Amino acid sequence: KKSNQAINQSNQATMKVIALLLVTLAAVSAFAPMQQGRASTDMNALFDRIFNMDLFEPVKDQNDYGARNKKKLATGKIGSSSYVPSGLSAAEYQKIRDRDAAKAKANYERNVKKAGVFEDYTEFYMKRGTDTKQEWKKSATLGHRMAKTKYDADTTKYGKKYDGSQ
Repeated sequence: KKSNQAINQSNQATMKVIALLLVTLAAVSAFAPMQQGRASTDMNALFDRIFNMDLFEPVKDQNDYGARNKKKLATGKIGSSSYVPSGLSAAEYQKIRDRDAAKAKANYERNVKKAGVFEDYTEFYMKRGTDTKQEWKKSATLGHRMAKTKYDADTTKYGKKYDGSQ
C-alpha cells in the first residue's frame, strides 16, 4: 500500500508540474506578438468593388431637391374594394384625396422655390453696420432682425392688458 501511495504522490507531482507548464505556456503565448499572414486579395477586391459603387450613377439627380417632380407619383384611385369612410360616397372621398394631394404638391413646389436661396453674410454684416460702428450693440435687438408678429403686441391701446389669460 505504501508503494501505491508513493506512486500516487509521484503522479500528482507530475500532473502539477505539467499543469504549471501548460499555464505558463498559455500566459506566455497570450503576450506573444501575432504572426502576420498575407491578407486575401480576392476578398479585398470584392469589398473595394462594393464600397466604391456609386448608387446614384444611373440617375445623378434623383436625390436633388425638386426631383420628386420627375418621378411618376400619384394618389391611387378608389376601386370597388377600396376603403371609403362611412358617410361619404366614393366620388366624394376621391375628391377629398385629390384636393389633399394637390395641396401637398403645392406645398412641395413652394418649398422647392425656396431651395438654395441664401443671404450673403457680408451684406447682412454691412447692412447692420457692424463693420464701421457699434450702434447695433446698443439697440434693443442687438443687431438681430425680429420677426413680424401677426397681431399688434400692444394690447393696452385696445383696453386690455396682457394677464396670461385667453
